[in-house]
Amino acid sequence: MAGVPNGFAYEVRGGAVVIRHHGRLATTLRAAAADRFLTEVERGDPQLVMARATGNDKRGNERSARRRP
Repeated sequence: MAGVPNGFAYEVRGGAVVIRHHGRLATTLRAAAADRFLTEVERGDPQLVMARATGNDKRGNERSARRRP
């Protein structure tokens, strides 16, 4: 299905969450952001949650529309 994120993986390291996309470091979440992320992953689709956490959920016109008046 097109438009569905994939290739994300996460790992909990101490109080931080490391998110990778196709094996490459995408972001590291710490403290409250890491706690929120873990809660969201338990409730929903982990791939979508990781895409949103890394900013990889926006494609095409979503980014350019934000810059328009």
